[in-house]
Amino acid sequence: MSDLILHHYPNSPFAEKIRLILGSKKLAWRSVHIPMIMPKPDVIALTGGYRRTPLLQIGADVYCDTALICDVLEQMTPTATLYPTALKGATRLLAQWADSTLFQTAMAYNFQPKGAQSMFPDPEQLKIFAQDRAAMRNNAPRMPLPEATAAYKSYLRRIASMLDGQDYVLGSAPCLADYAIYHPLWFTRTRVAAVAGILDATPQVLAWMDRMAACGHGQAEKFSADAAIEIAKSSTPLAVSQEIFQDEHGIALGSDVTITAESFGLEPTPGKLIAATRTRYTLARSDARTGEVHVHFPRVGYVLQKVEN
Repeated sequence: MSDLILHHYPNSPFAEKIRLILGSKKLAWRSVHIPMIMPKPDVIALTGGYRRTPLLQIGADVYCDTALICDVLEQMTPTATLYPTALKGATRLLAQWADSTLFQTAMAYNFQPKGAQSMFPDPEQLKIFAQDRAAMRNNAPRMPLPEATAAYKSYLRRIASMLDGQDYVLGSAPCLADYAIYHPLWFTRTRVAAVAGILDATPQVLAWMDRMAACGHGQAEKFSADAAIEIAKSSTPLAVSQEIFQDEHGIALGSDVTITAESFGLEPTPGKLIAATRTRYTLARSDARTGEVHVHFPRVGYVLQKVEN
C-alpha cells in the first residue's frame, strides 16, 4: 500500500475528524496543505471537479468525502475500530446526523458576526470567504442565529446525556460517531473562541473533548502538492472489481458520467464510470498533470448522472 496523503488545511473541521482518526489508528501520513477557498488548481487536477476538504490520496487513487475516507482507513487498519461490532448501524447513523444536521447548526452559530470576526479580523478576507461558502451552498441562507443557538444548546445537552456513565458517546472507546460529533465542536472551541462559551454549560462534553483531542494526529510529514501530483502520475490506480455492480440508474459501466454532491459543494466531477458497488462509485479520469487516476465517492450523498453525447 502506498503512502497516505491527506490534502487538507488546518482550520477544516472535517479534516480534523480525519486527522484524529489517523492519530487513533497510529498511522503515518503525508500532509499537503491546500487553499481554504477557490481556486484550488492542485485539488482539481486530482479530482476533476470535487473541491471539498479533505481528500485522501493513495498513489493514483483519490478518495472523496470523509464517510468514504473513514471506510478506507478502517479497511487498512481495523485496530482502534471505527465501527464496533454491535453498534455498526447506530454508529453510521449518528455520524451522518453529526456530519449534516449538527455540523450545519454549529457553523450557523460559529459564523455569527462575533465568531466570524475572531477568525477573520480582516473584513475583506471575511467577505471573500463568505462568498466562497455561499457559492458552495448554492446561495442557500444559513440557519438564523437564534434558531441555531437554541438548537446547538439542545444538541450539546443531548450529547452530554449520551456521556452519562461512559467516556464516549456509544461506550468505553471512541467510534466514528465520536469523531463526527467532535469536529464541529472542535471548531467552536479552538477556531472561534469569542463564541465558545456555549460549551461551558456542558462540562461532560468538554471533558470528552479533552479525551478526544488526546488521540493526536499520528505521524504527519509535511509534503508538497507538486510531489503528491507526481506520485499520482507515476502510480497505477488500483484495479477495481466489475463483478460487483449495483445499478440503480440504468447506466452501464464504461459510460461517461458526472458525480455531484447533493447539497454542498455542487461542482460536478466528470469521468468514466468503472465501478458502482453497494457503497461507492469509482470514476476513471485523466489530467495532463496527474495522468490516469481513479476518483472514488460514497453513494450516499451523491448524484450520478450520465453525460449525453
